Amino acid sequence: MQRLSYFLKRIFLIIPTFIGITLVVFTLIQFVPGGPVEQALMQMQGVGVGGESAVGVSADAAAGISEEYRRELEKRFGFDQPFHIRYWNWLVRDRLGMRMESYMHTGNTAWELIRGRLAVSLIFGVTGFLLSYLICIPLGIAKALRNGTHFDFFSSAIVFTGYAIPTVALGMILRALFTGVTEGFPALLPLGGFQSPHYEELTFFARFLDRARHMLLPVICYVAGNFAVLTMLMKNALLDQISRDYIRTVFAKGGNRKRAVWAHALRNAMIPIATGFGGIMTMMFAGSVIIERIFEIPGMGRFSLDAIIGRDYAIFMGILSLTSILGLIGNILSDFCYVLIDPRITFDR
Repeated sequence: MQRLSYFLKRIFLIIPTFIGITLVVFTLIQFVPGGPVEQALMQMQGVGVGGESAVGVSADAAAGISEEYRRELEKRFGFDQPFHIRYWNWLVRDRLGMRMESYMHTGNTAWELIRGRLAVSLIFGVTGFLLSYLICIPLGIAKALRNGTHFDFFSSAIVFTGYAIPTVALGMILRALFTGVTEGFPALLPLGGFQSPHYEELTFFARFLDRARHMLLPVICYVAGNFAVLTMLMKNALLDQISRDYIRTVFAKGGNRKRAVWAHALRNAMIPIATGFGGIMTMMFAGSVIIERIFEIPGMGRFSLDAIIGRDYAIFMGILSLTSILGLIGNILSDFCYVLIDPRITFDR
């Protein structure tokens, strides 16, 4: 009953927390220079959207534009209304901004543009997450059980070498070696994108292979980012549990090493690993901006960056509302995973 009460409180707290997050960001973007009104005025003066002069020349760009036209632009973008009315309209009338019209993609709402990228980020995020845990957890267990051996030493060398390479560098190296951009190396894999232009004409199995070829290099970059952290966290957590008194009690009662590790220590060692479950909801959709840029993946991370550069606050706020809700739900999911792993855990205040 205490757990049910705790989870209900956490669910209800999503609402004020979400309002707090979006209200702060909404306030900032309403008052920073270079907003949609200034962008429209600068376009009339021939200044590029998101260019280096987007802020510095806003006053000069507005020169010569009638005050009536400026007021029309402010009315079009909703800036003629008080701040609290604008936020209320975004929150309620525009359904968390999803029904707002994009400033850059005229005629399209935020949701129409975002939903086309959800599936892409979902596939990459879930695949990277599953592979990270399916590889790192068994490897961490193996390293803990073989602590101090040659296997532990060489696997640690490989893990930390991969961790030391920045994601952007790893992505560029993989592109240079396997996509044919470097002279002397064959094009074994596609240069970028999510699927081939003739994807719809392929058979089911050919589609699967086509997607797999496009996803291989980006997913390697996704996994590499968390590989060392998850592996060493699993190893150290298991080693810590093996050294506890209750494991010695298992041996004292006649239990063997296999029972002590797999039936007792491993379950408790999984508790720190469960903290990463909360981030999966956000990661699935937000993805990685760097990876999506390198491999030209039409996902949420890249789209969000483009919206920020182009001052398309309708798109940016729509993505923010989506990822904020997913992140808050993910935190509750982490607590739920704690309970599944160890039912003895309580949330008493």
